[in-house]
Amino acid sequence: MSKQKLVVAVSSRALFNLDDSHAIFQTQGKEAFCRYQVEHEEEVLAPGYGFSLVQKLLTINESCLDEPLVEIILVSQNSADTGLRIFNSIVHHGLNITRAAFTSGISPYNYISAFGAHLFLSANSDDVAKALDAGFAAATILCGSSLTNPSSQLRIAFDGDSVIFSDESERIYQQQGLQVFAENERKAAKTPLPGGPFKDFLAALHHIQSQFDPQSSPIRTALVTARSAPAHERVVRTLRAWGIRIDEALFLGGMAKGPFLKAFGADIFFDDQKTHCESAAQHVAAAHVPHGIANQSAED
Repeated sequence: MSKQKLVVAVSSRALFNLDDSHAIFQTQGKEAFCRYQVEHEEEVLAPGYGFSLVQKLLTINESCLDEPLVEIILVSQNSADTGLRIFNSIVHHGLNITRAAFTSGISPYNYISAFGAHLFLSANSDDVAKALDAGFAAATILCGSSLTNPSSQLRIAFDGDSVIFSDESERIYQQQGLQVFAENERKAAKTPLPGGPFKDFLAALHHIQSQFDPQSSPIRTALVTARSAPAHERVVRTLRAWGIRIDEALFLGGMAKGPFLKAFGADIFFDDQKTHCESAAQHVAAAHVPHGIANQSAED
């Protein structure tokens, strides 16, 4: 089986804590921001909320005997000049990141396709929305617990509807209620759900997992969904039809997801509903996927 690379594009503010310089940009403008970055370019940046995820992704390559299985691309609205501080910090932290796009204030999402990225992780919600509209898996990393999973295994958790799957069923739930949703899922139990924005990213993770014995895989995945029986059957049959393995599936029937994500030891959790992300962020790093009807309703 070919070792196709998983490519993840990450913004500088998702990778490092750039709160100080970003505050200067917002309050004093671009010129003051650029001056600050140059004056402090020898000062190492502290890790951001996406740092642990990136670190664990890169660690997967240490188990490869030939070509790497993962590549991290840095995409940033900094200029190359102000971005020198970011690369100095990358070197200091020992991150093997060699490719980057610095766009000097322009959204970098156009380069996601050129780099062949399976995921775009950013702190800029506008950039994330543009990437999702263009058909890419993308999420806004909001915040996260200061506690990180000490295990070397990378653990990624996903919501189902509007993330791994389309929002087809979520629309029925939002517009017609739980009873109609449950009846629809029962009738359509053997009809696979359409794919959502994170289907290809999940498939790429599965491809890496397939290179290892299940007991020694460097990645473990979980579906953490508000669905409950009998709506679980369609989910199980959909993943089976796609030929994608997911290691753990939690059907919570509306219970708060945070304690379960903590028990799973998630390094990051992707959900389409911001309130769920904010709740989960008390326990793990959380990233909002502004896709589907729940986000359309919020905008309207």
